[in-house]
Parts: sequence; structure tokens; C-alpha cells
Amino acid sequence: MESGRLSSTEKALIRESWQKVSSNLLQHGIVLFTRLFDLDPDLLPLFQYNCRQFSSPLECLSSPEFLDHIRKVMLVIDAAVTHLENLSSLEEYLTNLGKKHQAVGVKVDSFSAVGESLLFMLEKCLSTAFSSDVREAWTKLYGAVVKAMSRGWDARKEGE
Repeated sequence: MESGRLSSTEKALIRESWQKVSSNLLQHGIVLFTRLFDLDPDLLPLFQYNCRQFSSPLECLSSPEFLDHIRKVMLVIDAAVTHLENLSSLEEYLTNLGKKHQAVGVKVDSFSAVGESLLFMLEKCLSTAFSSDVREAWTKLYGAVVKAMSRGWDARKEGE
């Protein structure tokens, strides 16, 4: 996973903007997932704990198990920001994460809605500091993460 496509300026913008988000990962994660369910309500049934289906996004977003999932997602983004200089060190981890998502029925296409939700959350959090340069840098980083995760789907196909 080459981070070469991210310039040092872009890396600095990502780190700087993430600092504001990371002060309250859960709160911002809830914003991200609320937006995701708005964009793609069909994702809701994928989240089941103890075989219990959520009747609404609100019910899902207030369950302890789902809040735990939000924390994990935000920590993956945090790891990507922490390893900006060496994103390839996360390659295997992200590919395995892709396999796990594929196993529960997530489609690769859903990641575009997740990306939109990530940008939405950043914009809400950063307000006027969310410049087009910041958006561009995050779009590149997210693209690299998704590319690595989507290898998990490819690996499944090859190994079937």
C-alpha cells in the first residue's frame, strides 16, 4: 500500500484535521454512521447482535455493541493516520478486515457511502477548516485503505 501518492503537505493536513476528531472518536463516529444509514439504509440489517435485528438506525446507534463497532472503525482510521509514513505496514491487517466484512455480507460498493460519510463527518467536525485540500487528502487516504480492504474480497475469490 503505497503512501507515495500522499504529499507531505497532504499528510500534514490529515494529521492536523484528525487531531480535532480524535479528541472524541465516539461522538464523531456516531455522526459518521448516522450519515451512513441516511445514505444507505440497506446496511442496517447487516448489524445484528445475538440475532436481534434493529428496527431503526437510532436503535442501532444506541446499542452498546454497535457503539463498540463505531469505536473500532474510528481506531482503524486512527491507525491509518498514525501510519501515514508507512501505510504498507497495515496492508495485511486491512486485507483481513476486508475478509471479515465480506464474510458478514458487506459489498465492496458500500465503501463509497462510507467514504462520503467520513467526509461528511470531517466537514461537520472541522467546519471552515475543511478545505478542498483537506478533502482531497482524506479522499486519497481513504482510497488507499479501501483498496487494501477490498483485497480481502479478491483473496476470498481466489481461495474458494
